[in-house]
Amino acid sequence: MEKHDGKKMTNRAVEMATFYVGEALCGMDILNVQEINKLMDMTTVPQAPDYVMGILNLRGQIVTIIDLGKKLNLGGTELNEMSRNIIVNCKDEYIGLLVSRISDVVEADLDKVEPPPANIGGVQGKFFKGVFKTKDRLIGILDVEKVLENEN
Repeated sequence: MEKHDGKKMTNRAVEMATFYVGEALCGMDILNVQEINKLMDMTTVPQAPDYVMGILNLRGQIVTIIDLGKKLNLGGTELNEMSRNIIVNCKDEYIGLLVSRISDVVEADLDKVEPPPANIGGVQGKFFKGVFKTKDRLIGILDVEKVLENEN
């Protein structure tokens, strides 16, 4: 194999953290994930959009928590023992994505990722970079930047 920038060239695989938003299985590049926690002690933000659950203080860092279910029009995420915040850093801002539950880390071959359909289980395809089929599941690969864009 040819050496390139000191690294061995391999297939374009990426490790994805997968999680459920309601019954929808989603994933994102694990490198986007700062941490996963179950802190739910949030301060509500007056006049924020309905999908903004609130803010929390994570070791001195203010994190805005977004209900991913509401943002994707899948209904509100129930807070229970399984729900978690996936903390991501987007444009130097820490955002927590509230999800129903965490699933496995899946290795996805980027060459096998298909373009997102216009609609994935009721969710607009614009929120996804693509879909990846495993042996028995379909994972929607979340476009975190699109999800966090402020739209009117």
